[in-house]
Amino acid sequence: MNTLQEKNKSVVTRFNKEFIEQGNIQAFEEIVAVDFVNRSAATLHIPAGREGIKDYIVEVLHKALTDVKVEIFDQIAEGDTVVTRKAISGIQVGDFLNNPPTHQRITMHCIDIVKLKDGQYIEHWRYGQVVG
Repeated sequence: MNTLQEKNKSVVTRFNKEFIEQGNIQAFEEIVAVDFVNRSAATLHIPAGREGIKDYIVEVLHKALTDVKVEIFDQIAEGDTVVTRKAISGIQVGDFLNNPPTHQRITMHCIDIVKLKDGQYIEHWRYGQVVG
């Protein structure tokens, strides 16, 4: 891994696999800067800082879904920014996005734009939809 872009893509992959998929709080603490801003927080009705996204993944996503998987389809990096097209899926066992448990696998297709500094997330934008 020689370039900044390759390193940043690796950080984004680690965030998705270790934190979103596995719920590893240590990975979150290492990857997300203390002054992180989630520019898409309002769409999820969560605070825009780092605690908002941490609580959303731990307290909402992982409580509503079991067997969480993240599949990364594409990553494009330029400068300090990484764009990732991915899918997050899991079996819905709790209330999620105002829907009662279905006990079926649901999938969220997302495009994330992440700005990094010194190997940490400093800004995030998300665009996506849920199919299930």
